Amino acid sequence: MLYSLVELNRAAMAPMRLAVKAGRMALRSPLNPIANTEYGKSLAAFADVFESTTRYYGKPEWRIDSVKINSAPVPVTPTTAWQSPWCTLVHFRKDPDALAAARKPGSAPLPRLLIIAPLSGHYATLLRGTVEGFMATHDVYIADWADARMAPIWLGRFDFDDYVDHVRSMITHVGPGAHVLAVCQPGPPTLAAISMMAEDDDPHRPATMTFMGSPIDARRSPTVPNELAEERPFEWFQQNMIHTVPAPYPGVFRRVYPGFVQLASFMNMNWSRHVDAQWRFFNHLVDGDGDNAGKHREFYDEYLSVLDLTEEFYLQTIRRVFQEHQLPRGVMKYRHKRPIKPAAIRDVALMTVEGEKDDISGIGQTQAAHDLCTKLPEDMRQDYIQPGVGHYGVFNGNRFRTEIAPRVTEFTRRFTKRDVDAALAADS
Repeated sequence: MLYSLVELNRAAMAPMRLAVKAGRMALRSPLNPIANTEYGKSLAAFADVFESTTRYYGKPEWRIDSVKINSAPVPVTPTTAWQSPWCTLVHFRKDPDALAAARKPGSAPLPRLLIIAPLSGHYATLLRGTVEGFMATHDVYIADWADARMAPIWLGRFDFDDYVDHVRSMITHVGPGAHVLAVCQPGPPTLAAISMMAEDDDPHRPATMTFMGSPIDARRSPTVPNELAEERPFEWFQQNMIHTVPAPYPGVFRRVYPGFVQLASFMNMNWSRHVDAQWRFFNHLVDGDGDNAGKHREFYDEYLSVLDLTEEFYLQTIRRVFQEHQLPRGVMKYRHKRPIKPAAIRDVALMTVEGEKDDISGIGQTQAAHDLCTKLPEDMRQDYIQPGVGHYGVFNGNRFRTEIAPRVTEFTRRFTKRDVDAALAADS
């Protein structure tokens, strides 16, 4: 019922939004005598704020068409490397001729980096800055998860273990010796997938795994979302957070955790900050500050674009990760049968990254991965806490670009070199 009400409200607002957009165009017309007055600018700015906050945001584009390597521009084309009904593995393919010209002759191929984007309400494009941060130093792939409201019910279920399967399949496709970086939610299922690959002595297992702001053990430094998951009984989430997709979406009748519910939860956590941001946006528009207004639009165009999660994936994540803490307690099982054993990992280097002010995954939750990978040598571990950043700053923004990404790059470079040296030694 809630989902249908939201859609009815969106439809009811459509005529008003069209009227406001028309009014905005009229207010900014050079033929309008009040266009350059304070009153006219304020009315146009109000129309802009109203339109942007009530708009329906679809899936954003990647908008990554080039990267500079050694100051030379190299064209980039996002292509589909692997696909299932539930996920697309996007490869940011660099033009081979331009890449060869930009790099030193005889340079080794760029190390392959697979970014596992979260399936927690936002599209993978929320990690655009993460992708851009590694484009010059890596051959980048990213998991782009499907929107459950667009998945017809005949596709069947998609649950936590299906997610683990997808992660393993994508690691296998990218190939042996690659580097895996999991941002936030994918931490536990990614660690589970790599644990099974290690136990199976899978030749496609990666060289490194990096976890950023991930709830490996949500019992440590619990945040507001962690406490909510602990305080509420499982039945509360079943009864209050799951809704039915209405027509005309392809996923009509599918039971989902709607993206707009997740978005509302996150915005309520920092409501005053979002209100202040809209007020600053209004003032930037009145003042004609196009740069700052553009940055605001860019962030909120992404932040307000949300997708739905299947009922089974969401509820299993709540139970297995946030209520029962199965992975850190050593009781997680794949398909209810196979125990997950991070101690089986012996040769996949581990790096953890946390933000000092993270209010989603508190300090220590990601570091817990080190305690689980007990057979991993000390020289294959690295932990880093970034001062002064919250959850979003762990994988986006200036400090990510200048302080976090270079550390991760150095970490992956070290173990890429190890694999190359081992291969050369084997050949000799």
